[in-house]
Amino acid sequence: MPSRSEGATGDGVRCASDAPPQPYVPRRSSESRFVEIRGLRYHLRHWPADPRAAQAAGGERRVHLLHGWMDVSASFQFVVDLLPAHWTLIAPDWRGFGLSARTAADCYWFPDYLADLDRLLDELLPGESVDLVGHSMGGNLATLYAGLRPARVRRLVNLEGTGLEGAVPEQAPLRYREWLDQLRDGVGLRDYPSRAAVAQRLMRNNPRLRADYAAFLAGHWGLPTSGGRFAPAGDPAHRIVNPILYRVDEITEIWRLIEADVLWVLAEHGGERRRFVQEPAYRQRLSVIRSLSRETVAGAGHMLHHDQPAVVAALIEEFLS
Repeated sequence: MPSRSEGATGDGVRCASDAPPQPYVPRRSSESRFVEIRGLRYHLRHWPADPRAAQAAGGERRVHLLHGWMDVSASFQFVVDLLPAHWTLIAPDWRGFGLSARTAADCYWFPDYLADLDRLLDELLPGESVDLVGHSMGGNLATLYAGLRPARVRRLVNLEGTGLEGAVPEQAPLRYREWLDQLRDGVGLRDYPSRAAVAQRLMRNNPRLRADYAAFLAGHWGLPTSGGRFAPAGDPAHRIVNPILYRVDEITEIWRLIEADVLWVLAEHGGERRRFVQEPAYRQRLSVIRSLSRETVAGAGHMLHHDQPAVVAALIEEFLS
């Protein structure tokens, strides 16, 4: 695979929690919109096209951005700021994440995200083919959707959405027991005394994350609680294990039906263990996609859109244009 890297930008100054850095200031402001999708109030983050740029370009371009697990729509801000001004970018918070409503059920089912995406696109662009960019879980969903609704997806950019390790039937009993135990005992997420503490946690999770980026993300990733603390903007129930095994043969049969051009972008990971699927497995999976381009981003980990936003934005712009 070819490898791309932008010039060194630095990791940002790591500041003590009593002197938090100033948050990153977006170049493009987003607007919030709420729609009713399958009985849930869904939040959409919307970065409108600049009217003059759209007129000069002969019209606006719409691209839908799909965030990953335990993330939020604002996660794409650093990439959005580097995409063409005549593009309108729309990113939902998945059910139970960010500002979208949580379900009344005690756990979440992966196929519901696909149904949500189907209804969202019907709401936003009925009958039209769309361009999708998805990171991690969002990339998995976008790729599955492109196989299930091939006429609806024109082009697809998958950022680190390699999927999970393949499961074997012998794992099923333990998985079901684990699911039952978690439903009975409950799961939780740690909260934090301040948004500065949230930012510090984000930087511990991703040592490449710039301090000003972390401070910006903390404003969206950490929501105030009634006790004056800040909790992750995700339902703790997302942590409950899925009792249904990940079946690679079923996934690849769906991928075979993709008609869209696909750009698959992976991070170099710099010697770190790749999350989820290791290289031989994902190479074999990708072989079933009809029209596939691949890129590797150097100097980046799983959150490559935070680590190297200029490189990721350039790849998206070039491919979708």
